[in-house]
Amino acid sequence: MVCLGNICRSPLAEGILQSKVNDSVKVDSAGTSGFHQGELPDSRSIAVAKKYSIDITNQRSRKFTANDFREFDLIYAMDVSNYRDILSLASTEEDRGRVKMILNESYPNENRNVPDPYYGGDMGFENVYSMLDEACEIIASKL
Repeated sequence: MVCLGNICRSPLAEGILQSKVNDSVKVDSAGTSGFHQGELPDSRSIAVAKKYSIDITNQRSRKFTANDFREFDLIYAMDVSNYRDILSLASTEEDRGRVKMILNESYPNENRNVPDPYYGGDMGFENVYSMLDEACEIIASKL
């Protein structure tokens, strides 16, 4: 799960998907920027996850690297900008094939962005949670 800073959207996506799959499935998140390296998720992401009985306080922000292509079978981008940034690190067609837009799970081939809730207030986080929950339900059913 990849967004820009790895403090709002991708930590939520990580926590939601992990809550829907068994422990044998490795779920992680990262940011394309690395601005928040080592930080906890945004307090509003933590709060909305907690509201749905998901604890994301063990997560710490990290930067997405080319090594992630070897570590993960699927890489979900939260928006088109991050999708492009991830692809810029891909060295093979196989790497590029691992990268998906997460909302294409809910809205196939529409390339919809998960909006960044950082400046959107508490309801922005609730809306993002709802979008990610729907997409992660579909991903979990495929896994």
